[in-house]
Amino acid sequence: METFYLIIVILLFILALFDLSVGVSNDAVNFLNSAIGSKVAPFKVIVIVAAIGIFAGASMSNGMMDIARHGIFQPQHFYFSEIMLILLAVMMTDVMLLDMFNTLGMPTSTTVSLIFELVGATVAISWVKIANSDGMLNFGELVNTQKAFTVIIAIFVSVAIAFFFGAVVQYLTRLVFSFNYKKTAKYFIGFFGGLCITAIIYFVLIKGLKNASFMTNELKEMLKTNLTFILWGCFIAFSLLMQCLYWLKVNVLKIIVLLGTFSLALAFASNDLVNFIGVPLTGYSAFMDYSAHATAETFDTYLMSSLAKSASTEWYFLVIAGIVMVIALATSKKAQGVVKTSVDLARQNEGEEMFGTSPVARFLVRNATQMANFTIHITPSPLKNWINSRFNTDEMILEDKAAFDLVRASVNLVLAGLLIVIGTSMKLPLSTTYVTFMVAMGTSLADRAWGRESVVFRITGVLAVIGGWFITAGAAFTICFIVALLFYFLGIPAMIAMIAIVTFTLIRSNIMYKKRKSEELERDSAKELAAQICICEDKTEALDLIRLQSREETVKILKTVIEKIDSSIEAFNKEDLKILRKDLKKLHKTQKLMNQIKRVGTMGVSHLDFDVAMEKGLFYYQGNSFLSELVFCSSHITEICKTHIDNNFSPLSTFQKEDLQKLTIDLYKLLTSVITIIQSNKYAKGKKVIVSASTLYNKFVKLKQKELRRIQEEEGSIKTSMIYLEILQEIQNMITYTTNLLKVSHKFQMDDISSWD
Repeated sequence: METFYLIIVILLFILALFDLSVGVSNDAVNFLNSAIGSKVAPFKVIVIVAAIGIFAGASMSNGMMDIARHGIFQPQHFYFSEIMLILLAVMMTDVMLLDMFNTLGMPTSTTVSLIFELVGATVAISWVKIANSDGMLNFGELVNTQKAFTVIIAIFVSVAIAFFFGAVVQYLTRLVFSFNYKKTAKYFIGFFGGLCITAIIYFVLIKGLKNASFMTNELKEMLKTNLTFILWGCFIAFSLLMQCLYWLKVNVLKIIVLLGTFSLALAFASNDLVNFIGVPLTGYSAFMDYSAHATAETFDTYLMSSLAKSASTEWYFLVIAGIVMVIALATSKKAQGVVKTSVDLARQNEGEEMFGTSPVARFLVRNATQMANFTIHITPSPLKNWINSRFNTDEMILEDKAAFDLVRASVNLVLAGLLIVIGTSMKLPLSTTYVTFMVAMGTSLADRAWGRESVVFRITGVLAVIGGWFITAGAAFTICFIVALLFYFLGIPAMIAMIAIVTFTLIRSNIMYKKRKSEELERDSAKELAAQICICEDKTEALDLIRLQSREETVKILKTVIEKIDSSIEAFNKEDLKILRKDLKKLHKTQKLMNQIKRVGTMGVSHLDFDVAMEKGLFYYQGNSFLSELVFCSSHITEICKTHIDNNFSPLSTFQKEDLQKLTIDLYKLLTSVITIIQSNKYAKGKKVIVSASTLYNKFVKLKQKELRRIQEEEGSIKTSMIYLEILQEIQNMITYTTNLLKVSHKFQMDDISSWD
């Protein structure tokens, strides 16, 4: 049986490797979002700086893993076998949960997930122990619930405090520097730089290196005694140094952002390492202790009192963990996805929003707008004009394609570090994720990045992320509770099944992630083309680029329409609900893509000459409208077919199916002809296609008349006849929109349109 538990320990370490990878991917938002969002340096440089911080923090940590050893459960009351079941359930749940959030691109707290997983598994095993103890044990003796409740309170406190101070500090900083910070830097950059770097050093000493192996009690006492002197000395020295560097034409803000990134990465690795390797190291320690006493007692009678003591981790475990974290940071695409969520919600300019709207967000925006209007109304005009001049975004200095400027990035990093270290000194278990994310949201609000066109989307996004944090706690507790019970009662079969589930989940999430990334690449290609159009100085070349983009996107969407109409009609005839749902999902994504294409086109047309924009722009907008209607018709047909099948209504009659199938083939031929014309950009056969479309349209008219006669003669089901007629009408509409699309496409693409109307 000892071999069995050795296998569990090995499995815990294997899971730890995955956990380190997915954990770093999720927590990358803590230290990368400001540097990446401000484009302070190339991505590789930012990752290298963060990687050095991670490796240094992990290697210098003294590895105190007390939260996993005795922070939640009281180990002196648990047997070795029970502890191992708890730890295995925690690791399997943690890997699945964090990978799920990474795949969705949502930042969450590894601390919260670990604590609530430990609570869930411990509660499950505790209930079993209490039930079997005949009143000898009680819940308070087995579970330390205070830690979990403290974390819940800290969530509320840290979210509110971080957002408030982020908004206030950024507002004051912007009043000082304005968006044209190069103009005002000569007066304040030395003081600002010295203050920021001193705050970073304070953060590193108190939070980042508090558990470092070289931090002896004597050294800690010395730092505590002389901390005020050290900080004042650093402030004066670095203020002078930053001012000198400014005179030497060095961008001081870039130094601050890179140092802040390093410090947060170091603190993350030093303090959050327990979230990833604390559980397997506890399992290893428990196994070594049990092995030393295996001859005296069995695995299900040996109490794990040894875990009540603190234990230091061997240096090689820390170094290996640091290496894995660095590799994960450098190679993980999901880390970039999580960072992207935070950066997009904080970006200065408007663009494509990741989130929709929600009733709560709309309510908050309405009330906040009323308060803002009242404040503006009572503010004296001179003061109001001066404040507006400090927030003049026309003077904004951004690095190439940056989401926000270096001033805000500096505030994000420095303020997040200060709030974390203050919370630590007050013994509040503030989450690094919560603080850094909410500070970034507060600073973006203060910078007026949440405009009237984007604020409702941004607030919905923030609420979604915050909601995800609470979902993390509930899901971690519930899943781990169930898994621990399954392990306890079903034993090895449950463990094997859970390993299979974890493996399947990881593989499936990676497939889903790659699929989502391919869709994002489609959208990014459109954005890239829009960027080329915006910087194009030759107006003729700009028009050619828009025409090229229009042809490519039109052909792509028409192919999707053909594919899904054909698939949906066939699935409707076969009553295949699964295919209809899949087709509808794809068409909804295509509708979103159409919205983006319209935005890209608007940006592009605005960069054309006025006369060209007036003439060709109208045709371009009309073409996009007809294309949108085609997608909508396809979506509506699929929707009504899905609803009909889902309600188990009567299927179409044999002759209805045959007629619909034949005309669907004719529609396929029509759309294929239009695709060929638009793709080749040769419209000579356009008039012939329009004539054939008119003939096809008349066929649908006759079919509808034929069906109406059947209804009058009371043949077949009324519901079936109604949906049949609705499908015919939508396809008729598609024929009309297709011919109109072909006409306006010809007028937009060709300079000479005298060949046909």
